[in-house]
Amino acid sequence: MDIKTAIAAERRELAQLLQDLPPARWDEPTLCAGWRVREVAAHMSLGFRYPLPRMVLELVKAYGDVNRMADRRAREDAARLSTAELAGAIRDNAHHPWKPPVGGITAALGHDVIHGLDITVALGIDRRVREDRLRLLLEAVTPRTAKFFGADLDGVQLRADDLEWSFGTGVPLTGAAQDLLLVAYGRKLPPGHLHGQASDRYVTA
Repeated sequence: MDIKTAIAAERRELAQLLQDLPPARWDEPTLCAGWRVREVAAHMSLGFRYPLPRMVLELVKAYGDVNRMADRRAREDAARLSTAELAGAIRDNAHHPWKPPVGGITAALGHDVIHGLDITVALGIDRRVREDRLRLLLEAVTPRTAKFFGADLDGVQLRADDLEWSFGTGVPLTGAAQDLLLVAYGRKLPPGHLHGQASDRYVTA
């Protein structure tokens, strides 16, 4: 599968989903702590809207702290831009070549898929990521990437119950592959998505 095609399709689908959201839902919380839908959408489109020199300037203003920079820009841009502008920024940049600083083009797909799930899972929207896109990201999960995203997988084996995939060793944590991908990216999910002895470790309070 051509990963650039997958990225473009994912962005277009997410933009349409956002465009169709009732206005009140844009202010609902997501799986990204402290961010509503509008902040996540602002963050997803940041790399499209800001040229590299501006990004460098924003990073300097945040004293080199990438997370601080991303949080400030998400909050300020979410307050400044309309929901139509945020959805449009994702739709109109479906083929934008932006990639995260590490991870290359696969990480770009991961960025879109994970943040899309941050929204849909938190809002209870039953959107299923296409299996071919999902497998590209599942195959890229390693102990190093899990550690990078702060996922605590010690003594746990992630085991998908909707396709053939597992990761790690220990007591089984089962669920849909896309939900387990969220766990590997350090997310906690609403109750009912995961099953197993260790499931309470990965459930939102």
